[in-house]
Amino acid sequence: MPSIAFTKGHGTGNDFVIVPDPDGQLSLSDDQIAVLCDRRFGIGADGILRVVRSRAIDEGAVAAASGAEWFMDYRNADGSKAEMCGNGIRVFVHYLVQAGFVTLGAEPLEIGTRSGVKAVTRADNGYEVDLGAWTVDTADVLVRVRGGGAPRPGLGIDVGNPHVVVALPDEDELTGIDLAAQPQMHPEPAHGANIEFVVPGDPLVHNGVASITMRVFERGVGETLSCGTGVAAAALAVRHWAGPAAPDHWSVTVPGGTLGVRMSYVGSEQHVLLSGPATLVYSGEVALA
Repeated sequence: MPSIAFTKGHGTGNDFVIVPDPDGQLSLSDDQIAVLCDRRFGIGADGILRVVRSRAIDEGAVAAASGAEWFMDYRNADGSKAEMCGNGIRVFVHYLVQAGFVTLGAEPLEIGTRSGVKAVTRADNGYEVDLGAWTVDTADVLVRVRGGGAPRPGLGIDVGNPHVVVALPDEDELTGIDLAAQPQMHPEPAHGANIEFVVPGDPLVHNGVASITMRVFERGVGETLSCGTGVAAAALAVRHWAGPAAPDHWSVTVPGGTLGVRMSYVGSEQHVLLSGPATLVYSGEVALA
């Protein structure tokens, strides 16, 4: 039975199996990924980060042409492909640095993803990734969650992957919802969505920084301790509801820790940026099922 090298890492508790495959020689099936991510029979993780050069993967052609050497091949715990992962890309870059594949100085490091090339820089709290522009979908979506009573309206936010954000009145209700079962959306988005449940801080803004608390159910995974793009989407949704006077700097608390979000113009386009820590836990070899 063949074995592969791996490293376990996480960003605020959102954990990953990192598999180095620089030249794109490894092909992992959905079933193999599901076994690797299984918390009883495998290593255990919310997803897989395959470290591959952009030129060595068909989906990396555009990234390679733009000069991004590395491509983050991110797969959910069930083996399904994901467009982007905000915590994953910080862990991905931290692995590249620690493994000696790259040197990260003052200039951003560009990483290919299925939602385009993302620029990552160092930050006081770890790394910051420019997630790019976002879109708001104001179409009505109702979300029903077990333990949450009547369905509640959700706001669609796309930050390279789809999210639906639901506001809750207080932290007792946030704690009380049951995310062991998948929340139901009506209508169901064509490609599914991550679902965030958020409670604004009281007061919302302190010293120019807004704060919220959230939990998330990730498609293809279930509840996770953190979701980077979900953190950004949640901040953007509450900012949208708060109106034009809302600040551009946000602190978002998730079960796994705290992440920073800020909105900034890049040329004439407003982008959302996510910052937070990245940790490598251990490395080893594992037999492929």
